[in-house]
Parts: sequence; C-alpha cells; structure tokens
Amino acid sequence: MRIHIHDDRATLGDMAAAEAAEAVRRTLASAGRCTLVIATGTSQLEVLAALAAAEGIAWERVEIFHLDEYCGLAADHPASFRRYLRERFYDLLPVRPAAFHWIGADGDPRHECRRLAEVVPEGPFDLVLCGIGENAHLAFNDPPADFAANDPYLAVALDEACRRQQVGEGWFATLADVPTHAISMSIRRIMAATTIICSVPDSRKAAAVRDSVEGPVTATVPASILQAHADCRLHVDRAAAALLREAVASG
Repeated sequence: MRIHIHDDRATLGDMAAAEAAEAVRRTLASAGRCTLVIATGTSQLEVLAALAAAEGIAWERVEIFHLDEYCGLAADHPASFRRYLRERFYDLLPVRPAAFHWIGADGDPRHECRRLAEVVPEGPFDLVLCGIGENAHLAFNDPPADFAANDPYLAVALDEACRRQQVGEGWFATLADVPTHAISMSIRRIMAATTIICSVPDSRKAAAVRDSVEGPVTATVPASILQAHADCRLHVDRAAAALLREAVASG
C-alpha cells in the first residue's frame, strides 16, 4: 500500500483523479478497453468531478461498474447512489461510456445480485476507486465483513454505525430514514482489481484509516484487507491521516 497525504481534500481529489486518469489511459493504450469501478459518498465528490473532466480518456471504450446501492430506494431519491453518479459523474462525461452497469436495488436484491454477476468481467477489474467508512467498511461490507464470499455482489445488512454516518453526512434526515439493507460489491471482487485507488478525507475517518493501515488484517476492520493488495494507493488529507504513526505518515 502506498500512502499519499495531501494538505486538503481538494488537492486529494485532484491527485487521486489524476492517478486514476493515467491508469485508465495506460490500460486503454495497452488493452484497447478498460473496466472501471467507481464509488460514491462525500469522499468521492472531488475525485469524480476531476476524473470526469480529465482530458485524453476515450470513455467510449471504458466499461463502468459501481460499488453499492441502497435496497428499496428509488433511483431519483436524493440519497440514491444512482442519482449521485448520474449527476456527479455520468452526465459530466464528454461521451457515453462503453457501458455503465447501474445497480437496480428497487426489486428483489438476490435477483439483482445474480444479474450483476452475469456482467462482471471474468478477470480482474482494471481499476477500482473506493473510500473507507467511519466503521472501516469497504463498499457496504460492514464489520465483520465476509472476506471469503465468491459472489461479485452481495445483499448485505447495514450496521448502525454505517447508517449513522449517512445521517451525519446529510444524506438522510434521521436514522429511521436510512435503509437497513443494500447491495454491495463483495470484498473478494473489489480485491480482484489490478489497481485500487482509495480516497479518504476528513477527521471523522482518522481512526478507520489508522486501523486499516496499521492494524492487523481482520474482518472487524474490513478496509484492512487493502494491505494485502499488490497495487493499492491510499490518498488521505491531513485530517484523515492525523492518527497515523509518524513513520507511516512520512512514508
């Protein structure tokens, strides 16, 4: 894991997006096509805006997946990840991508997981963009996460810490408004990526960043699994890096 510490979240977003754009361009140059997984949430706002504006990307040859979506939430709900991605990324692209695989979580989540399993690539994703939750969740894999599940997408229950984060970030007015279940890309499928770029701003995430980077790899800290990835780049601002040991932070 390579750790990059930035002065503020705006710089973090620009640098993470620049790294992502270069990875996409490099893959397109060598393979002709690229598979990209993108995340949502406050941690990705600056990243996705800068990536959508990046020059020199042949988006018509990029196949895009997204990490997770709430069960039972309409696509036009203000907190829907489909709406988030449409307004903050998809509609900003200069051309339509080769494919964009939306998660339709309005109906039977098990059926949707089976449908999504049929469209994911057989091999690794080229690039995954993600964040880390306040409870160290990765996508919506809350602790204790299932590190062994083979299915690419899972129907999962959201723990209270995760749901409270959604209220704290302003996506929902009350805890009762937050859905209790979601569809999430599995840990194993996230890890099956050539490159992972993880962006984590804000002091609220400092403990989760510390535990994910410095602690053992454990299902009780889902994002700790990123330590085991061959090419994971972690971008944090100084607030999120505040609890890291000096040796780690300076490295």
